[in-house]
Amino acid sequence: MTLEKFSDIYYRAATRKGSNSALEQRLSHPKPLDELSEIPDDRWLATFSQKIFQSGMNWQVVRNKWPNFEEVFWGFDIEKMCLIPPEMWQKKATDPAIIRHLGKVMTIPHNAQMIQDACRKHGSFSAFVAQWPSSDIIGLWAYLKKHGSRLGGNTGPYSLRLMGKDTFILSGDVEAYLRAHQIIDGGRDTRKSLLAAQEAFNRWQQESGRPLCQISQIIAYSMGDNSH
Repeated sequence: MTLEKFSDIYYRAATRKGSNSALEQRLSHPKPLDELSEIPDDRWLATFSQKIFQSGMNWQVVRNKWPNFEEVFWGFDIEKMCLIPPEMWQKKATDPAIIRHLGKVMTIPHNAQMIQDACRKHGSFSAFVAQWPSSDIIGLWAYLKKHGSRLGGNTGPYSLRLMGKDTFILSGDVEAYLRAHQIIDGGRDTRKSLLAAQEAFNRWQQESGRPLCQISQIIAYSMGDNSH
């Protein structure tokens, strides 16, 4: 694999944004591992659920309704979510205080169970996520997709980034870059494409010393519609 030097990608992104400092101000920062490990498990379930509801919908509409979700689902308490009987879930899915979508509501107990299972093995879901090496972040994506509900595609990765776990995102611009430079071909979410993307990001990380989240943001800012 012949990769473009990351310094060249950075230069192009900084030029498009006006300066190095203007670019740097736009970049995310992952949480330190000790902070990541301390996140309460209910916040993971809340974040997964919010991202699932935002999929295919106006994000701001979901955000505006979210305090109601927190109330209806008792702050996404993991034990409570795992104990609610099926008929109560169907009733909650019709509550006018939230966005009524039975399929998405039913992801909550499924993902609560995933979190609870990880807690039994690792002490907390946050500890489980914090210990996962970013050099194999696609492995964590695969775990969320396999053991969770509706956490495939970019839903899982966006949730991880929002919570502070270092991850790249295969956004439209990043995917377009990887294809234009023949790093991936075929389906974006195939094992082959994901492994190729992970390898490229690992090498850029070794070159730059930057977290994966910043590398993917800089790639996105270096092309596409991110010129302002």
